[in-house]
Amino acid sequence: MRRLCLYILGLILAAGAAPAGVDVPVIYLKQQVDRPPTLSNLDPVPRDEGESGARLGLADNQTTGGFLGHDYKLETVIVPAGGDPIPAARDALAQTPFLILDAPAATLLAIADLPQAQGAILFNTSSAATALRSAECRANLLHTLPTHQMRSDALMQFARARRWDTLALIAGTHPGDIAFAEALRASAAKFGLRLSAEKTWAFDADMRRNATQEVPLFTQELGKYDLLLIADELHDFGRYIPFNTWLPRPVAGSEGLVPAGWAPVVEQWGAAQLQSRFRDLAGRDMRPRDYAAWAAIRSLGEAVTRTGTADPAAIRAYLLSDRFELAGFKGRPLSFRHWNGQLRQPIPLVTPRAMAAQAPLDGYLHQRTELDTLGLDAPESACTAFP
Repeated sequence: MRRLCLYILGLILAAGAAPAGVDVPVIYLKQQVDRPPTLSNLDPVPRDEGESGARLGLADNQTTGGFLGHDYKLETVIVPAGGDPIPAARDALAQTPFLILDAPAATLLAIADLPQAQGAILFNTSSAATALRSAECRANLLHTLPTHQMRSDALMQFARARRWDTLALIAGTHPGDIAFAEALRASAAKFGLRLSAEKTWAFDADMRRNATQEVPLFTQELGKYDLLLIADELHDFGRYIPFNTWLPRPVAGSEGLVPAGWAPVVEQWGAAQLQSRFRDLAGRDMRPRDYAAWAAIRSLGEAVTRTGTADPAAIRAYLLSDRFELAGFKGRPLSFRHWNGQLRQPIPLVTPRAMAAQAPLDGYLHQRTELDTLGLDAPESACTAFP
C-alpha cells in the first residue's frame, strides 16, 4: 500500500497541479447466449463471468482515482438470451462513451456501427474472432480478449521448441471449435509444423461410459504423430481424450496443455495477489473473460490517470500510442496494437495444476516486440479502420 501511495503521489506531482474532478462512468453490457448441452456439467459457466472481472478493475481504478479526484462508476446491463441488445446499447451510449461488451461478434459489430457509438470507446471482452481484428475491424472497438490465433500461435511455439513436428487434430462441430481448428491449422503452417491427420468429433454416445472403448478406435486412424491437438471450445468431448488415445502421446489445445488468456495457475509476477483479490470478490477463480474485462477497465483507468481527462478522443489516442502500458501481471507490459486495437499480451500455457510455459518463448524474435509473434501482425491484418 505504501508503494501505491508513493506511486499516486508521483503522478499528482508530475501533473503539476492539485487533483481535478473527472467523472468516468462505464457500462458493462452483456448479451446472454444459450449454450448447447454438453456431455458433462462438471464445469458450469459462472453467471457473473466477465462482470466480476470488471468489478475488480473498477475497485483498482477507484483506489488510484480516489487520490486524483477521478470518480469511476460501473453499471451492468444484462440482455437476456433472445433479447435485442441494440436498444440497450443506445441507452448505454446516451449515458457514457465507455462500454465494456460481452456479446457475440455480430452483436459487437452492430453496436460499433450505431451512430451513437461513433466517437465512443468499446471494449470487446468476449469474442476471439480474428475477423474483428482484420477485415471486419472497427475504429471504436478495442479487444482485450486474445484471438484464437494468438492462443494457437503460443501453442505452436511450444510444440516447435519441443520438436513435436508432426501433429494430428480432432475438432468438434461447434462454431467455436471450427474457428479454433482453423487457427491451429494456420499456426502450424506459420511455424513450419506438419498436420498429418484430422478427424471431426461427431459422436452422440455417452463418453462418460464409453471413452475407454471408443476413443482408442477413433484415434487409431490418425496414424503416427507427436502431438494431438483438440479443438473443443465448448468443453464437450475433449476431457475424454487424454490417456485414451491409441498412441500414448501428449494432448494440447482445448484440453491437456491449454493456451489461455488467463488461468488460476498463473501465480508469477504478482498474479497470485490478483487471483486472491478476485477470489475474495467473486468467490471463485478468475477466468479468461474475467481477465479481459478487468484489463479493459484497467486500461481505461490507466489512460484517464495519465491524461487527466475522460475525453474519449484523448483516451483513444493515448491507448493506441507507444506511451500506453498496462501492468497486467503477466511478466511484461501490455499494450494495444495501433493497427487493429488488439491488446498485446503473453499467453500462458497451462495444465489444470500448473503453468508449463508462457509465450512468446525465448528465441521467437520480432522487430517491434516479441508479443507480436502471437496473432495477426500488421502486414497480415486486413484492418484499414485504424490510422
